Amino acid sequence: MNTLAAAWDWLTDGANWSGDGGIAERLVEHLYLTAVCLGLSCLIALPVALYLGHLGKGGALAVNISNAGRAVPTFAVLVLLLLSPLGDFGSWPTVIALVLFAVPPLLTNAYTGMRGVDQDVVRAARGMGMTGTQVLRGVEVPLALPLVLTGVRIAAVQLVATATIAALAGGGGLGRIIIAGFNLASTPRVVAGAVLVAALALVIEGLFVLAQRIAPVGGVRTGGS
Repeated sequence: MNTLAAAWDWLTDGANWSGDGGIAERLVEHLYLTAVCLGLSCLIALPVALYLGHLGKGGALAVNISNAGRAVPTFAVLVLLLLSPLGDFGSWPTVIALVLFAVPPLLTNAYTGMRGVDQDVVRAARGMGMTGTQVLRGVEVPLALPLVLTGVRIAAVQLVATATIAALAGGGGLGRIIIAGFNLASTPRVVAGAVLVAALALVIEGLFVLAQRIAPVGGVRTGGS
């Protein structure tokens, strides 16, 4: 209980929130790293998953390969990248390790969503004269979007929790608070850093859920180009 009380005192001390290395700065760094890695992961995984889901070929293999890659711990991937020539390129090893970590849930959910689209609707759209591209953009993607966004939400929350490894490579983020706590043998500071990460993950989860409820998706356009 004393440790929890000390951690609370540390968190509520305004001096710890401002200045260089303060909680506010580390929070911004953490969010920025998460956003960059999530954006890159989406750019890599979603086009592949949506296209393979549209074709109905090769997607299962891609999903299995990406999921197999999750068996390798992200920390191990980061260490290997730091020991490689990429280790000389600043924060890129951390970004690559986190992107590889975020791709599987994005790929799996997007592909599953595409394959779960009612094929009667797809055939009806084709019967109306829609091209393959129009079916993909106007029918399949809108219907698969709820599951696609679920994958994005899962990846975002996982990235928030895992981005703490950036501190191990000399990067920023909330992980620096935890590392500093270990270096100073300050258990309350370690606990405070862990609480901040957990709270941020819950906030991100809540924002995604709220956004999906406020702006429901899954409608289908059967016209246009």
